[in-house]
Amino acid sequence: MPEAIGKHQLKSSFKPTQTIRPLYTGGKVDISPDENLLITTVGDSIEVTDLQNGNKVLHLSGDTELITTFAVTPDGNHIVTSSRSLVIKIWDFKTGQIKKSFKAHEAPIIVMDIDPTSSLVATGSADSTVKVWDIEGGFCTHNFRGHGGIISALKFHLENNQWTLISGADDCNIRVWDLQDRKCVAVLKSHVSIIRGLDMSSDGRFLISGSRDKVVNIWDFDKKILLKTFPIFETIETLGVLRPNTKINNMDEDFEGELFYTGGDKGIIRIWDIQTGKLIQTQEPEKNTKHIISDIIYLRKSNVLTAVTSDQNILFYQITSGLKRVKQIVGHNDEIIDLAYVGKDETHLAIATNTEQINLYNIKSFDFNIIYGHTDIVICLDKSYDGTVLISGSKDHTARIWSIDVDNENFDNRVNCLSICIGHTAAIGTVALSKKSLKFCLTGSQDRTIKYWDLSHLGRSKSDENFRPKALYTNKAHDKDINSIAVAPNDKIFATGSQDKTVKIWSVDDGKLLGICSGHKRGVWSIQFSPVDQTIVTSSGDKTIKIWSTTDFSCLKTFEGHTNTVLKALFLTSGTQLMSCGSDGLLKLWTIKSNECIATLDNHTEKIWALTSRKDENVVASGGADSLINLWEDCTTEEMEKRVKEEEEQILKEQDLANYLLKKDYKNAITLAMSLNQPFRLLNLFKEILDNRAEGDTSITGSESIDNIITNLSKEDIEQILKYIRDWNTNAKHFRTAQTILNAILKTFSSEELLEINDIKELLDGLLPYTERHYQRLDRMITDSFLVDYTLHSMN
Repeated sequence: MPEAIGKHQLKSSFKPTQTIRPLYTGGKVDISPDENLLITTVGDSIEVTDLQNGNKVLHLSGDTELITTFAVTPDGNHIVTSSRSLVIKIWDFKTGQIKKSFKAHEAPIIVMDIDPTSSLVATGSADSTVKVWDIEGGFCTHNFRGHGGIISALKFHLENNQWTLISGADDCNIRVWDLQDRKCVAVLKSHVSIIRGLDMSSDGRFLISGSRDKVVNIWDFDKKILLKTFPIFETIETLGVLRPNTKINNMDEDFEGELFYTGGDKGIIRIWDIQTGKLIQTQEPEKNTKHIISDIIYLRKSNVLTAVTSDQNILFYQITSGLKRVKQIVGHNDEIIDLAYVGKDETHLAIATNTEQINLYNIKSFDFNIIYGHTDIVICLDKSYDGTVLISGSKDHTARIWSIDVDNENFDNRVNCLSICIGHTAAIGTVALSKKSLKFCLTGSQDRTIKYWDLSHLGRSKSDENFRPKALYTNKAHDKDINSIAVAPNDKIFATGSQDKTVKIWSVDDGKLLGICSGHKRGVWSIQFSPVDQTIVTSSGDKTIKIWSTTDFSCLKTFEGHTNTVLKALFLTSGTQLMSCGSDGLLKLWTIKSNECIATLDNHTEKIWALTSRKDENVVASGGADSLINLWEDCTTEEMEKRVKEEEEQILKEQDLANYLLKKDYKNAITLAMSLNQPFRLLNLFKEILDNRAEGDTSITGSESIDNIITNLSKEDIEQILKYIRDWNTNAKHFRTAQTILNAILKTFSSEELLEINDIKELLDGLLPYTERHYQRLDRMITDSFLVDYTLHSMN
């Protein structure tokens, strides 16, 4: 029966059920033609992800060199990739198999485009050349030279069976190549900076080009002359033409022209009229963002513009709804600093990374909210008792209080900033909300002070960033940075931990110091109050976890086991267990009563900064410097049921084995003994068979049925029995049995079959010395037996 305390069963096992990994680390992004799959670059690999549920569909492993660009064919059958290794790979998009692989240029490929028929791919390289390749054959069909710099933009154009390729480079020129005549038919000069975007109008009459010179040019494509130049007042990184008759807000009903979109260093999408250059629609800027839009993907079916940003986020904007943001994907969380479960049912994780945004992730679906507001890195998080309010502390010296309504159908109203706490003169390193009701919050800063903020007048209904809570008291709390604040479950006292190695207990009402807990040899990183006892748990840079009394401030217990700084510790199972994480990349589960570490969890490769649990404690979330967030589910009950089931099966098999032995059914007994992994019983079975060998028996082992068992052994079974033989062979009492079974195996299986066994060399190395020793001993015995014959002969 499982050990239990009260109604709460002690936990003994956790398993990682979900891992939130980096989805995009920079570079090219694309979406499949059916608009269901997201294709992104992650280092030297390509990840294909289902946009609806976030499941990984395909992983295309790279060649250890970073992917520079890729393209998906319009028919969705192939994906073409290139990396810094200068190799182009053509993959089957359905199976993930490489169909072709070849070296393409003398320098990395920067841009790529595929023609509308999915038969040709054009590549533009840093070696100033443009090449066209046959996708099915994998051979080069065209090699164009003429640009004087890195190729930065490519666009196929097919009209009336006239094949044209348009290229732009950092020599500020646009070249038009005739694929049938294999020559450059025009050089378009007007831009004064690198060309970043090329597209054609739907009727093929106009070429639209965008550059970092902050203008868009409209060219007559037939005459190859410049028609208009529109000042955009933004360094352009991407542009494209919307399909004809696209309707957007604030546009005349009788408008029949075409529109184009731009994105660049302002970090916003704008839509313009091709004919007049008039700005038609502007996306509302995200608050306090510093990102640049590096690319925009136009989803024609759903009328959505997908912006890829320099901070590795992917934002979806609905064209027909005034460029309203309808979906967000966080490509790369970078270093996870803090985590908090939010929402009434704790269905979302608030994630603080080393950016100024907070990421809100829906655990059940592939849905993100990016919370904008802070102007510098967010360091710490805490949530209210009901999960509907979140507080964040930042390097911008402020703490922000947010209302969380994850079920709100209006995307923009799911998170609202309720107030800003302003008053600290340095980065805020720790925050805490009151536990029983939303009456107050506490902040601790690198200015070494703590502040108590009155939240009794805080409203939750709407965003009110102008509301400034009043700091009722400010205390200089420690001599060094304050790393952690925790509030007691009754909201009467709170504790602070600092790099000055001390933990201090304070009265909430007046901020009076009640006591100091001294004992750690290095800085204190985290504190948490017990949910049932008058104790706190602390973790420290001295590699220990300590439990302290909040009444006499003495150290009650010390836990040692981590090999590096312990960054966080939590109470679990009604205060009877602890979970900790540290710089060693491990999580440890402790039982307080016995001071024992009963489980070590390993699924991180770097230090683990963040650790939090759900209210029901069935799931624990951890986040670290490796950009991973692991969700660990309590599987203690499952493990116990599995263990009980295995024990029951073991007992039944033991009984079956005893029955087989009683019946002298050696064939089934041997098979069962092997499955039970009982080498000694197996040895005795073989011995008994050999001892009872019938006179005139010609089998190897003493039984034809046993010979047949050996003949039908799998590779795994042969490996297992050879390990048994190796051990039996070390004892002179058992060598006869060991050598007989070894003889049967060597006569039954060829050397080629035996060489396929794992670790066969090590097994033979263990068998040979003792086999030679047994042979020499038998040889001496035979020699000695002739001495008896010689003596008897001499006596006669």
